[in-house]
Amino acid sequence: MVACRAILTFVKRKEREKKRQNFIVRTIWTIVMIGGFAALLAAGHIWMIALVAALQILTYKEVIALAHDKSRQRKLPYGKVLTWYLLASTVYLLYGESVIYYFREVLLVDALLLPFATHHRFISYMLYIIGFVIFVSSLEKGHYQYQFTQFAFTHVTLLLVVVQAHFVMNNIMSGMFWFVLPTSLVIINDIFAYLCGITFGRTPLIKISPKKTVEGFVGAWISTVIFGMLLSYFLIRWQYMICPISDFSENAFSNLRCDPNPVFLKRSFNVPRFLIPLVYQTTYEIEPIHYHVIIMATFASLMAPFGGFFASGLKRTFNIKDFGDTIPGHGGITDRMDCQFLMGFFSYMYYDSFIASHHLRVGSVLETAIQSLTLAEQLQLVSALHKYLYNQGYITEDTLECLEMVMS
Repeated sequence: MVACRAILTFVKRKEREKKRQNFIVRTIWTIVMIGGFAALLAAGHIWMIALVAALQILTYKEVIALAHDKSRQRKLPYGKVLTWYLLASTVYLLYGESVIYYFREVLLVDALLLPFATHHRFISYMLYIIGFVIFVSSLEKGHYQYQFTQFAFTHVTLLLVVVQAHFVMNNIMSGMFWFVLPTSLVIINDIFAYLCGITFGRTPLIKISPKKTVEGFVGAWISTVIFGMLLSYFLIRWQYMICPISDFSENAFSNLRCDPNPVFLKRSFNVPRFLIPLVYQTTYEIEPIHYHVIIMATFASLMAPFGGFFASGLKRTFNIKDFGDTIPGHGGITDRMDCQFLMGFFSYMYYDSFIASHHLRVGSVLETAIQSLTLAEQLQLVSALHKYLYNQGYITEDTLECLEMVMS
């Protein structure tokens, strides 16, 4: 009896020591990740895009590895190569779309890049068709079910990981605010869901993730809304956060300036009638972005966690604890990004639907002129634009004559 108690005490002590060591490692790597994120954030948009691309590829690798049977893969041609080829062709399509949208005025005037910019979607489609033909050609008797399962699993992963991560990159290009805020909301929600859950959590929320509680879910929602509004209050006072990208060389120290989106500027609102006796005023001023933050924080609290529940179900399907061991103490990249991609996709859709100012861009006008006008009409347009600039006093008569001589 005494021996059993001693063994039990020893086992419990070992478990506590293991948990303590894991907590220390987890804390250290959390600090490292926060520091690295802050450094890349200050370095500029291109570094944040590179970070998202790296996380996207690593997440794709971890998820795809779940359904791979190594013994079968060695017997089948092109299996693993085709998986990565489909990733490359999808990245080419999505990232190319974004670069062309934001930098048309650069790409469309370059003789080398013009064909890739104007025929981007056709090139992307043909790249995919090549992969499709390779897949069909590689089908082998006795392995059809496994190969088609792999093909379907790859496409689902491309949709849920790569496509959603692509819109996170668009958020960065629209302004760091639309990347930093959604990312922070998910992290804040995750922290407070844990704190509220262990403090007063009693009612189980969902069977697939038994540790989640209704009390933790609701408490995290309220906390995320409050902290989200506080965070947005500070972020919108930094031009680097709210300005869209215009040059990949920009960073936190380049004194970036722009005309802010109207949601970042204070507006006057009427106080509801029933509140006037309490606040003693009929109007108040506030930046409209704070109302949008409430909606985004609500999504991060009530909808984005289902990305984590989905990941939990996937892990139980394949009987694994974590997606990998890339981050010591945290598991795989997917274990940290399961909610982020869903939140990033929502943020892009919300921004594009309710906040973005869809005005005419130089790139759009240039694309129309190149694709819709003949050479003679393009020259006529250039000549008319030069005359307009001369009449407005922006260029001299000598400059106008010189340009007309070159065109003639």
